[in-house]
Amino acid sequence: MARRIYEELRPLFEPESIAIIGASKSPYKWGNWMVSRPIVSGYRGRIYPINPKEDSIHGLKVYRSLNAIPESVELAIITLPAPLVPDAIRECAQKGIRVAILISAGFAETGPEGQRLQDEVLSIARQAGIRFMGPNVMGMWSSPSRFNTAFRFTPASGRISFVSQSGTMGGYLLEVASAKGYGFNKFISAGNQADLDVVDYIEYLGEDPETNVIVLYLEGIKDGGAFIRVTEEVTRKKPIIVYKAGSTEHGARATMSHTASVAGSDEIFESVCRQAGLIRTYDVIHAFDLAEALVKQPLPRGNGVGIIAAGGGYCVVTTDACGNLGLEVPEFEKETISRIQELLLPHAPPPKNPIDLAADIRPVTIARVAEIVAQQDCVDGIITMAPVSYAGQSPDRVRDLITSAEILADIPVRYGKPLFATSMRTHMQGVAYDILRERNIPFYEFPEECARAMYGLVAYNRIRSRGAQGALPKE
Repeated sequence: MARRIYEELRPLFEPESIAIIGASKSPYKWGNWMVSRPIVSGYRGRIYPINPKEDSIHGLKVYRSLNAIPESVELAIITLPAPLVPDAIRECAQKGIRVAILISAGFAETGPEGQRLQDEVLSIARQAGIRFMGPNVMGMWSSPSRFNTAFRFTPASGRISFVSQSGTMGGYLLEVASAKGYGFNKFISAGNQADLDVVDYIEYLGEDPETNVIVLYLEGIKDGGAFIRVTEEVTRKKPIIVYKAGSTEHGARATMSHTASVAGSDEIFESVCRQAGLIRTYDVIHAFDLAEALVKQPLPRGNGVGIIAAGGGYCVVTTDACGNLGLEVPEFEKETISRIQELLLPHAPPPKNPIDLAADIRPVTIARVAEIVAQQDCVDGIITMAPVSYAGQSPDRVRDLITSAEILADIPVRYGKPLFATSMRTHMQGVAYDILRERNIPFYEFPEECARAMYGLVAYNRIRSRGAQGALPKE
């Protein structure tokens, strides 16, 4: 079943040709963006704008109808007003198109008449064997084909795939995550899910070799049984992180008018997460911090964390953040404390864990301490401050920064233990930062973000063995 839908939806995510039904010259209309965005993002397939009143849009020849296109077309993108969509689907059937994206709004999310129209579109599509995304969507980003309909910018390529039941909210979240340096393989705006729904996309992404982690923004579930069955299967292969909107009475009511989703009981959804092995977050942006960690770092064997910071405040905050998530910060044995103490400044407190470097920002000290910490059996992952760059630094310090970054970046490879770096955003730059980023060491601005990322790895390691719950503690 999973393999079938993977093959069925290939033209949706990697189309060799697209037709935009309702293409427009107006720079403020979806019909214009659906032509321009694929071009700007580097899409290499054929693009056929459809508009009976235009000759050229963005330098491309415009066709009067689908049947006027001499070649075959794999994917149709429909931006017409809702009442015109049924006839557009009939045209797709005549042209032999088997997948479509319905950008158009004005369907079930608007009430009974919109629902009737949506049902008509679905009936026509089912009879013709057409699968479609939407209606009421922004479309997608697909990295392999450089196919973008959803954004004014081109997302960085990566291994995270994101399915959102809200187009605007999903787009905003992906933009924020992109600004933090996270890369995406696919973005899917699910919309009203008249045909293809979240379960279909999860099943597809479960088979997608370019997707390592799946992130979901949900407002409701159409078929709870299918959702549990598919997510249980997929989480055996790759992690699924979920944020569920509509958890309050008022929020649940809002979801119905937004994407025609029925939110359901939050208690039931919590049970679904535990049964299926989903990692649930309660702050919408936290899901991407966890996803970044799961894409780039090895899974820890246990929940012991070694903490290295430049000052006592960072130590305390990071230790509290770990403790609040059920992570352990084990105290080191005397021999280990002694080995680390020899590397620190004389006024530094005993490095029992966490390790307070007492404002010592010598790059190689940080790296050598981290390497000793990585050798401890009680430590399963490390949260460390990053080597700090500053203006006017000497060549000797630059060499130390490079050495330190290379040692830190090698720890996950040598010891099989995840490592995260924390640094104030103003210091998240320079040669050490570049080396660590290139070598897949995630950077986080705040200690709490590091702790959440470490918890995500611990939680998924437990989920894979079905030995623990996958929900983050509520904050």
